[in-house]
Amino acid sequence: MRLEDVAASPHFREYAEPADPLWFRPSARSAARLLGAGPRELAAVVEDASAALPDRLAAGGMLALIGDPRLTAVPSVCAVPGGTVEIGLSEREVAEVAARWAHVGVEAEWIEKETPVHRVELADYWIATYPVTNAEYQVFLRETGRPERPTTWYLGAYPWERANHPVAGVRPADADAYAAWLAACTGLPWRLPTEAEWEYAAKGPAGLEHPWGDAFDPGAANTRETGLHTTAPVGAFPAGRSPFGVLDMGGNVEEYVADTYRPYCGGPFVADHLVQTMGGYRVARGGSFCRYGDLTRTRRRHGPFPGPLYPVGFRLALSTAPQPGGPGAGRAGVPRSSPPDDPRAAPAEDRGRARTGAARSGRAEAPRSGRADAPRGGRADAPRGGKADAPRAGRADDPRNDPTETST
Repeated sequence: MRLEDVAASPHFREYAEPADPLWFRPSARSAARLLGAGPRELAAVVEDASAALPDRLAAGGMLALIGDPRLTAVPSVCAVPGGTVEIGLSEREVAEVAARWAHVGVEAEWIEKETPVHRVELADYWIATYPVTNAEYQVFLRETGRPERPTTWYLGAYPWERANHPVAGVRPADADAYAAWLAACTGLPWRLPTEAEWEYAAKGPAGLEHPWGDAFDPGAANTRETGLHTTAPVGAFPAGRSPFGVLDMGGNVEEYVADTYRPYCGGPFVADHLVQTMGGYRVARGGSFCRYGDLTRTRRRHGPFPGPLYPVGFRLALSTAPQPGGPGAGRAGVPRSSPPDDPRAAPAEDRGRARTGAARSGRAEAPRSGRADAPRGGRADAPRGGKADAPRAGRADDPRNDPTETST
């Protein structure tokens, strides 16, 4: 697609149909039950796939106001075992995928970016269970004095009522700076995942088409088809959990990875509207609330085209196993299940100054969990990896786990 064709494409239609608020309103009985629940009970509702969507959204909305216990200074991560993995799409499948999504304006050349299938060597890594939230990002802005605000923050004001929604409307440089700041605070190698790491964490050893399976499901991801038309609390679409336990890898907000766009080895360079507009661009993955479901495909490669349809955020990854007593483990063994009145379990937004102060004084923040769940085996075809509560950062100059690619 050329830049002059964008305005006529249904894929770039900005206005969605107004959402019916009754669709997302919990029943009176559910509302009464939620009002009597504590923070951890509410957090369990948010990620309960058997709960109705209105109940999950309401529980998340309450947590945004009273403090979400899932957003601690030590974020949850999911372990992904390394090995030789297949990345990309076969050239034979391009036409079928494009035809399947033609009703929303998908072009075959966009899908060609995913070709060919190739093998990549990945070391073991740990990827954040949730994307970075508004609450976490405002701590970063407050502590660093960085002047740039996310474009989704109206008039630059922190959206306190969406504290536990993913941050969006940031630039690649902002995402990299956040990772470096967190690394400097805690001494662990936080970074953005590589494109291959992101894809494998989303599709798993079976090579799923979407993080939850091979068929698109508007109930498993916050996309335009879902009808919400705004961000949701992280984890509020638990049916979309990836094979390794990662949430929000399809929908909610798009996510930057560490790589700029280049063709895969042996694949075509696609000089589409993104190249026309920006030249080189950082790859984004996963789709969002204002984009169609084609972008939740685990192999889909796209980028931050300028405009309101591209609210891009990010999540972080670690190359180093979160070991108790290692770097950043000044107070190891504090469990994530600490009661809400335990100051060590305070939400990240309330602990930013203490965490940064510790880093400045030479002390690093401890992992809340005294252990990390080890990957099940060291093979890339291992079953679902376990979660690990990771210490929250690393050295800013930690080398990225750049994969070595070979075409197949």
